[in-house]
Amino acid sequence: MTELGKYLRSCRARVSAEDVGLPTAGRRRVPGLRREELASLAGISVDYIVRLEQGRVKTASPSILSALAEALMLQQDEREYLLRIAARETSPSTANRSARPRRQQVSAGTRVLLDSMVNVPALLLGRRMDILAWNRLGAALFTDFSKVPLIHRNHIWLTFQDPQVRDLYEDWAQVARECVAYLRMDAARYPDDPELAQLVGDLSLKNADFGTWWSDHRVRSQRQGRKTFHHRIAGQMELDFQMLDLRSGGDQSLLVYTAEPGSSAAEALTFLTIWATTQTGEAVERDSASDT
Repeated sequence: MTELGKYLRSCRARVSAEDVGLPTAGRRRVPGLRREELASLAGISVDYIVRLEQGRVKTASPSILSALAEALMLQQDEREYLLRIAARETSPSTANRSARPRRQQVSAGTRVLLDSMVNVPALLLGRRMDILAWNRLGAALFTDFSKVPLIHRNHIWLTFQDPQVRDLYEDWAQVARECVAYLRMDAARYPDDPELAQLVGDLSLKNADFGTWWSDHRVRSQRQGRKTFHHRIAGQMELDFQMLDLRSGGDQSLLVYTAEPGSSAAEALTFLTIWATTQTGEAVERDSASDT
C-alpha cells in the first residue's frame, strides 16, 4: 500500500459517522467511516476510493482531493500533506521534485542574530528538526548541544532518546507526538532525503512509542504553542514558543521560547539567564559547527 493509501485509511479511521452527521445504527466492525460513506460524502465512486487506497490510481485531480479533504474534515496542515503525497504518487512526472535535500549551512547573520537574543532561549532548526545552532540560553534550557554527537543533534531524537531532555517536559507524550507529526510533514516535503528515512528507521527500532505514533499518520506544521518545563536549575516554567521561518535560510526556522511578562515563568527564565552567564561553558556552549 502506498503512503497515500495508508494516509487515507488512517484519516477515515479517525472520523466517526457522528462527526459528519451520518446515522450510526448497526454494529461497526472497524472504527471510522466506511468507504461507502466517504464516497457518498465526497461525491465520488466507492471503486475510486478503493483504487486510491490500493495505489492503483495514476492521476487524482485537485477537485477530487479537495472533496476528500472536506469529507474527512482535514485541517490545513493535513490538506497540504494530502496534496503533496498525492502529487508525488499519482503524478510523479509533474510532482515537485525540486525540494531535494541540500547542504544545511548557518549564515553569519543568523549566528549574530542568535547571539543577540540573550534573554530568550533560541534554537536554529533545519530539515528533520536538526539542531544547526543555538544561543547560550537555549543550551541552558535543554542541554549542552556541543557535547551531543552530530548524528544525534536533532530535536526529535533528543526528545525521544535523551533522558535529560525527555524529563524536561511536563507532558512528554503530547510533545513527542507533536514532534512525530512535524517529522511526517517534513517527510512529505523531502521524500528523497536519506537522512530523514534513517532517522525514522532508527527511532522506530529504538522507541516503541515513536513507531506507534508514526503509524498513526498524523501531520502538523510547526507554528506556535505553549509547553511546561521542569528544569533542574530554574524549576517549573510555562513558556510560549514560536517557529519563525528564515527566508534566507530556505528550510531553516528559529525556535524561540518566551515567558509572559510578570509571570513566575518570566522570573524563572531570568534566573536561568543569570545562571547561564555565570557558567564557564561546560553546560552552555552556545553554537554549533553543524554543516550537513
